[in-house]
Amino acid sequence: MSTAETTWISGPVLRARPDGAFRLRESVTVGDQALLGEVIRIARDEITVQLYEDTSGLRPGIEVTGSGRLLSIPLGPAILAGIFDGLLRPIADIADPYVKPGMQVHAARRFHFTPSACVGDPLVPGAAIGEVANGTGIAQRCLMPADLPGGRVSAIADAGEYPDDQPICWIDAADGRRLAVAMTHAWPVRVPRPVQARLPSDEPMLTGQRVIDCLFPVARGGTGAIPGGFGTGKTVLLETVGKWCNADVIVYVGCGERGNEMAGLLAEFTELEDPRSGRPLLERTVVIANTSNMPVSAREASIYTGITVAEYFRDQGMNVTLMADSTSRWAEALREVSGRLGELPGEAGYPAYLSSRLADFYERAARVRTLGGETGSVTLLGAVSPPSGDFSEPVTTHTRRYVGSLWGLDAKRAQARFYPAIHPLQSYSLVAGNLARWWHTTGCTRWQELRRRFLTLLEDEARLERMARIIGRDAMPPRQRLVLICAQLVNECFLRQSAYSMNDRFASPSRQAVMMRLIGSFIEGSERLLDAGVAPEAIRDQPVFRRLMRMGEEIEEGDWEAFSALDQELTATIRRLINEAREGGGE
Repeated sequence: MSTAETTWISGPVLRARPDGAFRLRESVTVGDQALLGEVIRIARDEITVQLYEDTSGLRPGIEVTGSGRLLSIPLGPAILAGIFDGLLRPIADIADPYVKPGMQVHAARRFHFTPSACVGDPLVPGAAIGEVANGTGIAQRCLMPADLPGGRVSAIADAGEYPDDQPICWIDAADGRRLAVAMTHAWPVRVPRPVQARLPSDEPMLTGQRVIDCLFPVARGGTGAIPGGFGTGKTVLLETVGKWCNADVIVYVGCGERGNEMAGLLAEFTELEDPRSGRPLLERTVVIANTSNMPVSAREASIYTGITVAEYFRDQGMNVTLMADSTSRWAEALREVSGRLGELPGEAGYPAYLSSRLADFYERAARVRTLGGETGSVTLLGAVSPPSGDFSEPVTTHTRRYVGSLWGLDAKRAQARFYPAIHPLQSYSLVAGNLARWWHTTGCTRWQELRRRFLTLLEDEARLERMARIIGRDAMPPRQRLVLICAQLVNECFLRQSAYSMNDRFASPSRQAVMMRLIGSFIEGSERLLDAGVAPEAIRDQPVFRRLMRMGEEIEEGDWEAFSALDQELTATIRRLINEAREGGGE
């Protein structure tokens, strides 16, 4: 075990003179309090360490002790439904609410283990050796560590309760070693967990929010970014997605956010009922809370801790959604540490390697075939907090290069109480074309056509609204007035969703498809009415228009008869207006 003597300290960064060999990214402890740090630079006669705890009181001469292993976190059944800091150290103990210097990992806990492998069975790295129950209602698998060689089971524990750090399976490896496997194993946070193969992302991660699922979908195993200024609803949107998305496990990383926001999230997730299981939502959630008053360098590690936890559940054959709120605070931590190191700053003071670090992070999202032969996925959503809502700042600009979907939040929509405040002209989805087949199998065969029609309509509305403010709507040609009426229906009926409505706070894919078809039928029927000489205002004043505007809140999920009746009423109204126009023209 190597040691070093501290020679220089500046905030979370120190330099030390080594006595022995250190590795890059090696985990170290500093001083009598065993403060946790990581080697981030090695020179000929000096190492640079990034500390993840408060460095108040440190001085030159303090000893730095190497661990001989990379910065790692324990992965096991104790993670799910837990609340941790940026290095996966538990912080949910009410009796001990303060983060202490040198705080280490949690004590061993007991879990019920049920073996699935037998003596003599061959096991490959990443294979499951049994199931573990931790009281959350989600069966977890006990995995053979991916960094161990394969072999045959020589002994395995019977079903029962065991400490999670106690060996429960012994394997005779091909190289002659006898390996012991526990329920919990360590994994380096900066090393992606290996997989057999990456699979195509050809199905969406459903959120229940129409503007996302239908217009700007994110693929399961894909990436998405949520840029927005202060008060536009990034955290609220992430919480909503966390509640309603079709993921088995949610990993929420509060990276540099305000403490009251994290406290509110924890309180809400504890009280909310998971609509899938009826149990508390927190039971399928892992919360990594690294608030703004915690050591700034720990923010940088929290992102990698979160993605490593997500990959661990992915390797169990689960679909995981990771939410990072926000990557801007993570980038600010990079900037501060870079400044302490004396590195040449790039744009806006961020380090020159900001882009590559973002790419490394988002690259770890994927839908894969695991080493154990299961199919799992990690979908990665990162919130971005650009100063003054400026989407041209470096973090937002670089993030847009690496994500498949972007949901741009608009301050004006948020101030108008429009939820979700996603601006349809500032958002995009690069993977929408790959998801068309899935929507066709769901029953919405016109999904691509209607999506394109809606987006074109909204773009035309933005152009015509500027004209309407100058000359007034009444002075505009009938076809342009009709465009504004149809765009109003798309905005108010489809894109706006009321979180207070029991009917409207969630929309299944089938319900979204029916609503899309009804709005598409209204647009096509209105164009026929306009060709027949019916004024746009006459179309808007029909009772069916108001029912269409309210169908999201008034028609319950699964009430297909009500949707069918509304469709029949729309068809009858269009036919009646056309007949009246023809009779009027004949007279």
